[in-house]
Amino acid sequence: MKTKVEERFSEFFEKWMCQLNEYLQQLRRVSRDYRAKTGCECEQELQALESKVIQHYKDYYTIKWALAHEDVLAFFCPTWICPLENVYSWVIGLKPSAVFKLVNSIRTNGVPSSREGGEGNGEATSDFSNKKMAELVRLVVRVKNGEEVRQVEGLVQVALKGVMAGLEKVMKAVDCVRLRTLKGVLDLLSPLQCVEFLAGIGMLQILLRQWGKKRVCTIN
Repeated sequence: MKTKVEERFSEFFEKWMCQLNEYLQQLRRVSRDYRAKTGCECEQELQALESKVIQHYKDYYTIKWALAHEDVLAFFCPTWICPLENVYSWVIGLKPSAVFKLVNSIRTNGVPSSREGGEGNGEATSDFSNKKMAELVRLVVRVKNGEEVRQVEGLVQVALKGVMAGLEKVMKAVDCVRLRTLKGVLDLLSPLQCVEFLAGIGMLQILLRQWGKKRVCTIN
């Protein structure tokens, strides 16, 4: 059974992906129109759509961070994505390295590549959590009577709170890496290149989701 946070974010994510698909169609259209005829109005349309798509990604992280503050563990074992999407994730999200590979893919053949290799799935997070859990185990071993049990329970709650805060901090840090990477790439591109690059990112996310759902249906 899903938690309230999982239910709320699952509903949000489905709507967010649908909107992303709509933006993808718009990005393709304005790209075609711009190549067919250039002009000030066309370039303004490119920039306006680019701003909307960037804001769409910012909205995703805003909601994600707000709900993670309530239940960060839900985001380290997401129920709203399929196994294939999870394979291509790096600390619960698109790998920053995929952005650079996508640039090369668009430059050569115009379509996003889906052959990124696996990156570490949050080694820093794992190390941090393991250390905290080891401390808890040592405390529990020392328990010998009821009074110490109550003391340990309080220490456990404090330690767990620290672990959750640490996981939330790690999640936000890697999300910030994604946003900075996206902004850094866009700053180097022309308006048309920005639109085509954002279309590539959107296409990659949508295709991974479509392929993943098909594989799940086939297995079931």
